[in-house]
Amino acid sequence: MIRKILAACVLLFLFAETAFSQGYLVIGKDSTYIITDSLYFETDEVVVTGTRVNKKIIDIPYPVTRISNTEYRFEKKTSINDVLTTVPGVFMQSRYGNHDVRISIRGYGSRSNTGIRGVRILLDGIPESEPDGQTRIEAIDFQSVGSIEIVKGNSSSLYTNAPGGVVNFISDINFKNSFVTQFNEAGSFGLRRNGIKIGLRTPGYGLLMNYTYHNFEGFREHSQDYWHVFNTVLETRPDNWSNFQMLFYAAVGTIKLPGSLTQAQMDEDRMQAAANEKNFDFYRRSNKGRIAFRYSTKLDEANKNELEITAYGTIKYFERAQRTIRIFDRYGLGATARYINRSVLAGRENEFSFGGDVFYQTGPISEFQNISGQKTDNLLGLTDDVIANAGYYFTNNTNLYNKQLYLLLTGRYDNVSFRIKDQLAGYRSAERVFNEFTPKAALNYKLSQNWSLYGSFGLSFDVPAGNELDDFTGATHINQDLQPQKSRNIEIGTKGSFAFPEQYYFSRVSFEFTLFNTVIRDEIVPFDINGDVFYRNSAKTNRNGVELGASTALIPGLNAGLSLTYSDFTYDEYLARSIDAAGITTDTDYSGNEVPSVPRLNASFTLGYNRLITENMIGFAKTQIQTVTGMYVNDANSSKTSDYTLASVTLGTEIYFDKFSLILSGGGMNLFDRQYIGFININATGGRFYEAGEPRNFFGNLTLTYRL
Repeated sequence: MIRKILAACVLLFLFAETAFSQGYLVIGKDSTYIITDSLYFETDEVVVTGTRVNKKIIDIPYPVTRISNTEYRFEKKTSINDVLTTVPGVFMQSRYGNHDVRISIRGYGSRSNTGIRGVRILLDGIPESEPDGQTRIEAIDFQSVGSIEIVKGNSSSLYTNAPGGVVNFISDINFKNSFVTQFNEAGSFGLRRNGIKIGLRTPGYGLLMNYTYHNFEGFREHSQDYWHVFNTVLETRPDNWSNFQMLFYAAVGTIKLPGSLTQAQMDEDRMQAAANEKNFDFYRRSNKGRIAFRYSTKLDEANKNELEITAYGTIKYFERAQRTIRIFDRYGLGATARYINRSVLAGRENEFSFGGDVFYQTGPISEFQNISGQKTDNLLGLTDDVIANAGYYFTNNTNLYNKQLYLLLTGRYDNVSFRIKDQLAGYRSAERVFNEFTPKAALNYKLSQNWSLYGSFGLSFDVPAGNELDDFTGATHINQDLQPQKSRNIEIGTKGSFAFPEQYYFSRVSFEFTLFNTVIRDEIVPFDINGDVFYRNSAKTNRNGVELGASTALIPGLNAGLSLTYSDFTYDEYLARSIDAAGITTDTDYSGNEVPSVPRLNASFTLGYNRLITENMIGFAKTQIQTVTGMYVNDANSSKTSDYTLASVTLGTEIYFDKFSLILSGGGMNLFDRQYIGFININATGGRFYEAGEPRNFFGNLTLTYRL
């Protein structure tokens, strides 16, 4: 079956492109502009995340995707998996239906049983990821996001702890006219999201403010959550060459944790909460904020030299209730800078960039006894933690031949350090430092202005996160044996976009097709000791994969898109050591087994239709089918989840009257109410691998905008 699907995709690839669908014309009373749905991108769009230099997508020699907020304007916007499902190479598992979503790109991130690992998450180019790479995305609000840039594949030569790629959420500050928007979303299982978005534009200033209140009862027992999220960007241009921004956010909220279940518990009631999670009232409470200042300028009239400097500070209070209650009280200081030079060397156009990132985070971590979810005064632990990273990178892009063949060289040196000082038991204090240089070379050959071939070779370096460094022996706070995982990455591919306005059928086609191979040494994988999760190095993993995205305008207004990822990830060498509750050590050979929590095939097909109904009204309809093959739940490959197929539909309309516009939309997900595993708690002892995916559910949106 997989061979047939791949063959069909190759045939489609011969006349199509990366999925993300054709735009359609909207004629308003005061303006005419384009709105797109969620399956189309232009290769001439300019992005910054892929190379840390403004660059057209067609000129970047690896897969990069940009999604505009207009592409999901009618959609449900509760979680990241509502927006990024159709991006090839990206696989998400939603744990509780909202913020705790596992993001995996080419298998990186699949090992994380909480938060995001192996994929760098940025908000306006500033790391949401901690200095050690661990990420939670409470501050990401899709109402305030203007665009999303996704870099798929090894990005370690440009970013810290980014072997799987980078996702950059960019605030919606690039609006032309002032506006006020009031938005509302409601849905199944007590979902409610309300808020207001204000944009003010004058000749010299721009101000974006967005507030969202989120409340969700949850589809599982003991899984409710609520959030208050505020985002703002103030922008001014001191002169024609410079730009200054102040960026601020605050996020406050709580998530209740229902926990993972055994197969027997799933068969009994898949919506129940695990006993410990319910009895001890497991939860995560987070209060976090960030303020940043960014200055960018052109240093000459010819735009041959540019400089950008960003400085930021963070405050994070994080309280996690499990069998004990741990409180993280941290502040952080960081900065990024980059310099760009465009010149001619030996008669060839050349673009050189040099930059660096520094992020220092410190604060106490305290641990208390948990009695039925209540924190007691019984202090079990108190440490002062410091996590810091400093990295320096360069990029050099040279035109080798006739403005068609380009060589991109990138490299980065990283130093990541951990220091824990135990305030109660000084003998457990510990520290570790990791450092490495990771290079990458890539070629891009442009067959035309909108079609290119590319290939790259590079190394990656991924240090353990702070929670992954917990010492299971209890001798110190930092595991002295756990090593970074390193990899060698090779990929080749092609991308392009073609328009045939004179044709009625297939007037626009787009594609992106990538083959990749990654060999990982000392891969970091989780294991469980009597209910507690620790991490170890496996030996060697070989990952081969295919990513395909394609879209086409079948006829005017009717657009089809396909996203497909095929993954063949196996352990070449893996002698695993496990320790049971009695302290007995067992070595098991897992060589030849498949990497857990990664489907062989993840495919999505989308069909969208949009139409100008009247001069002041547009209509929208979209249906999506996603198919995911079964996944192993542990390194031993002792059990595997079932395949599943999910269907969804969205209907919407936008009405214009005078200076107002009204969006009404709604839809349903998992329309056939399939029972499936939404999240795998990999390598869990006691067989607690499973968390149910969301049942059939519905949503509705009402958004009113006034444009000045």
